[in-house]
Amino acid sequence: MSINTETLNFWKEEYRDDYMKKNAEFDSALGVEAWNLMLKNTQSISSIVECGCNIGRNIDFLKQINRDYDISAIDVNEKAINFVKEKYSISDSFVGRIEDASFKNNNYDLAFTMGVLIHVHPDELLATAKKVVDISKKYVLIGEYFNRTPTMIPYQGKENLLFKRDFGKYFLENFDLEVIDYGFLWGHYYDDAGFDDFTWWLFKKNES
Repeated sequence: MSINTETLNFWKEEYRDDYMKKNAEFDSALGVEAWNLMLKNTQSISSIVECGCNIGRNIDFLKQINRDYDISAIDVNEKAINFVKEKYSISDSFVGRIEDASFKNNNYDLAFTMGVLIHVHPDELLATAKKVVDISKKYVLIGEYFNRTPTMIPYQGKENLLFKRDFGKYFLENFDLEVIDYGFLWGHYYDDAGFDDFTWWLFKKNES
């Protein structure tokens, strides 16, 4: 079995329900606070796509900030996508890998990941990151675990499921982006909102 197939099966089947339960309880007010912090230097956002939404914790926070946000979502977990579609008013959805999403390029004011790229194998990271950048027409927000050098961390007793790196540097080296803001969501404070020591970067696409 290839690493890609093994990883996909883990998120789609083996760990699907447990991961949904893990994301089910959160401090809503704290999550809104975190998102207001990350979006404070953006302008004129109306359309958003979350790349790796699970059960929609971040969509919930964003809808509380502005219920008129036009939000779409991508996830490999069909059960999670169906949950999001039933609970929230979202415009579009895609079940599958981020890099395979059928969404148009330059289609959203903001495309983001939150604790998702850490679970993408390095061999597939560039294609996944490119899709996130391509479908955005203005801003890209990445919130992931940070490490100065790429490293693999065992996850749920398995190898090749969690990878840390400097994602901010990775995006700057591979795409035509400008850093607008960055920060750190300290788990000691933000853990109840589901942000456990995430470093985040807000990029703006340079006009071609």
